[in-house]
Amino acid sequence: MSLDYNDRNITLAKTLRKNATPQENHLWYDFLSGYSVRFQRQKAIDQFIADFFCHKAKLMIEIDGSQHYTEQGKQSDRFRTERLEEYDLTVIRFTNRQIDTNFRGVCEYIDSVVQTCLEKQKQ
Repeated sequence: MSLDYNDRNITLAKTLRKNATPQENHLWYDFLSGYSVRFQRQKAIDQFIADFFCHKAKLMIEIDGSQHYTEQGKQSDRFRTERLEEYDLTVIRFTNRQIDTNFRGVCEYIDSVVQTCLEKQKQ
């Protein structure tokens, strides 16, 4: 299934890139921007905007701030993940705290998931 996107989200995605959180910037500038497989920031997919997206691995990475821990936020995240999995995407999430306190572990985990996803694509 090809990825759809809502044209109206393109402007919002550009704004989000310019106003990234410190944790998003840390992950981008200190790991993903130089990673061996291309990632995009604030990628419009369907009605959503992914924090980070790797088309080749079909992987979406989300960095969750405090708004994700309300009941409404959890429900929204479940819906979003289910919808994106319909595109055969893998969605992984990290908290701001994980980025701040275990950056190396987060990067190692991302690398592991990317490799697993790429192997899955070959099959």
